[in-house]
Amino acid sequence: MKFIGLIPARYASTRFPGKPLALLGGKPVIQRVYEQVASVLDDACVATDDERIFDCVKNFGGKVVMTRTDHKSGTDRIEEAIEKIGGDYDVIVNIQGDEPFIQKSQIETVCRCFDDEKTQIATLGKPFTDMDAVANPNSPKIVIDNNSFAMYFSRSIIPFVRGKEQAEWLQHYPFLKHLGIYAYRRDVLRQITQLPQSSLEIAESLEQLRWLQNGFKIKVGLTDVETVGIDTPDDLKRAEEFLSTL
Repeated sequence: MKFIGLIPARYASTRFPGKPLALLGGKPVIQRVYEQVASVLDDACVATDDERIFDCVKNFGGKVVMTRTDHKSGTDRIEEAIEKIGGDYDVIVNIQGDEPFIQKSQIETVCRCFDDEKTQIATLGKPFTDMDAVANPNSPKIVIDNNSFAMYFSRSIIPFVRGKEQAEWLQHYPFLKHLGIYAYRRDVLRQITQLPQSSLEIAESLEQLRWLQNGFKIKVGLTDVETVGIDTPDDLKRAEEFLSTL
C-alpha cells in the first residue's frame, strides 16, 4: 500500500497570520512538519495557496503544490492537491501544517488502520487524563465501537456517566480526545469532498461529522502521545520551550 503525506498550509489566520513561516528553533514551522512527515511516509508535499509559503518550501528543498484560495476546508485543499500531483497513491494522509511535533508513531498508527479493509478514513484518539480537559469544548471527544470505528464526535462531554459526580467520571469511562490527523483512501477522499455540509457538521462545527452522517467508516487509532499544535503566538512560545526539552 502506497502512502503520501499532504500538509495543507495557509498564510491567513485570524489568531496567528503567517504561522507556517514562523521560526521555531531557527526553522520555519512548515519545514519542521514536512521533515517529520517525510521521514515516515513514501512521499510528502505541502499544499498551499500562498506564494510566500510556496517559496519557503522550495527553498528548504521540499515538495509543494499551489492550490486555489477559495477552499472551505483543508480536506478540499488536499483533494485539489492530489489531483494535481497524480500518482498511484492508495492512501492520502492529511497532517496539519501547524503540528511541528507530529510523531513518527502517530503517523504509523494512522497508516496501520488501513490493514482493516473496512477502513475508509482513519484518525487518532488519545485518552484524556484530566476531567477539565474533557469538559473543554475545544477538545472534541470520540465515542468508538468495539472494533475501534468512530460512532460520534462531539464538543460536548460524551458519554454521560449516570449516577456519578462529574469529577469522578474519568474513573468510570475512558474518555477519548480527538487529534486532528486524518488519512483517506483515494476514492473516499474524492467522494467526501463532493458532499454538502451536513446538519451535524453545522451544529458542532466538526467536518468529520459530515462523513459519519453520510455513512463513511472512520477507524480510530490510539496514541498516548500529545500533540503540540500552534494556533497563537503564545503557542509558539510554548513550542520553543518544549523544543528546548527534547
